[in-house]
Amino acid sequence: MTEAIRSDVVVEVRPERAFEVFAAELGSWWPAEYSWSQDVLQEIGIEQREGGMCFERGPYGFRCDWGRVLAWDPPDRLTIAWQITPRREPEPNPAKASEVEVRFIPEGEGRTTVRLEHRAFERHGEDGGQYAQMLGSPQGWPFLLERFASACGGDSSG
Repeated sequence: MTEAIRSDVVVEVRPERAFEVFAAELGSWWPAEYSWSQDVLQEIGIEQREGGMCFERGPYGFRCDWGRVLAWDPPDRLTIAWQITPRREPEPNPAKASEVEVRFIPEGEGRTTVRLEHRAFERHGEDGGQYAQMLGSPQGWPFLLERFASACGGDSSG
């Protein structure tokens, strides 16, 4: 079984704002090069409800659903079924999806620790361990959380 990967970042905003930037303003910080549409990405987002889809839209009606909201608990927690294979292809079978849980932990007035855990990589099959290493690398979740922290407008660490 592959270990979960964890990454934290501290942002200088309240949990409510951190949750909003992460979930409702995903397109303000998610890099287009980390999408299928790349330089023609028009929108990337999360439908704000349990059961909602994580999606991207490109030109001419292109839509790719890459996840589903498993838990929607603002401003404390968001859990997503990560339906992207180690080959960076959409995976429609939810039984083959890993999970990304993001917690928003208050750290005094106006400060939040955002704790991301990506787990259940074994559901991705024999390449799950390698996928975990890739997403745990500096170019994976740590890079994405730094982008998120910048979108929040505060310093970050972790």
